[in-house]
Amino acid sequence: MTEPETPILQPGRPGRSGAFFDLDRTLMSGSSGAQFGRAAFRAGLVGRGQVIRWGIDHLRFRLRGATDRDTDALVALVNDLLRGVPERTLRRMLPDLLAGILPRIYPQMVAEVRSHQDAGRPAFIVSAASNGIVEVLARVLDMEGGIGTRYEIDATGRYTGRLVGGLNYGELKIEPIRRFAAEHGIDLASSWAYSDAISDLPMLELVGHPIAVNPDAPLAGVAAERGWPVMRFERLGRTIASGAALALATLVGGGLLARRRIAVRAAGSRR
Repeated sequence: MTEPETPILQPGRPGRSGAFFDLDRTLMSGSSGAQFGRAAFRAGLVGRGQVIRWGIDHLRFRLRGATDRDTDALVALVNDLLRGVPERTLRRMLPDLLAGILPRIYPQMVAEVRSHQDAGRPAFIVSAASNGIVEVLARVLDMEGGIGTRYEIDATGRYTGRLVGGLNYGELKIEPIRRFAAEHGIDLASSWAYSDAISDLPMLELVGHPIAVNPDAPLAGVAAERGWPVMRFERLGRTIASGAALALATLVGGGLLARRRIAVRAAGSRR
């Protein structure tokens, strides 16, 4: 059993072009994983120490992007975290998670999405984030669909800690995009794709119009060599400030929570 599929886009005329957008550091500033960590902390799934480590990883990601090793480590951690957790628990985290993601959506990228839609091209999110999160975010942003990582769910409605079809990352994005395009009549050769990282080079090479967005150094080099358009609007100062704010919010929030628990225990002992 897998996360339920909820198609957003109905099949259209064959041969039309579309636009595919990576999420982290492309549609949004920073990492959706960091926002998941904060929501998981508030839901009681992880401790304060883990969130602080994720906050540090988030700052590094903002500065240099993610490596394959970083991604593999995160997948292993999330799989272990989700094992045995009811699917309903993550659904209930969605409002908190979206409250962290939506303020970080780049206005420039929303304008890019709308430009494609106004020209008759459907727009999709393609991300390593959970398919459920990606599809909900696509609906909220009034995009036509999303492709994310699928996590296996057992007959009791709990996550097993296993992926279905692998992580939607790097070369593993290719087959889901091809399948999605075939199902919805999208001609990839005339389509657009947007990403910030060299890990998404296979996705960018899959379409006729690749665009590098706030690219990491390796992708910037490829874009320059091949003459691909580049969009830049990430600023280092804001990156550091956001990372520091995240760490501070985690520490303060954890401290308040700890003091609240102590107060509750003290009140109980007085009774």
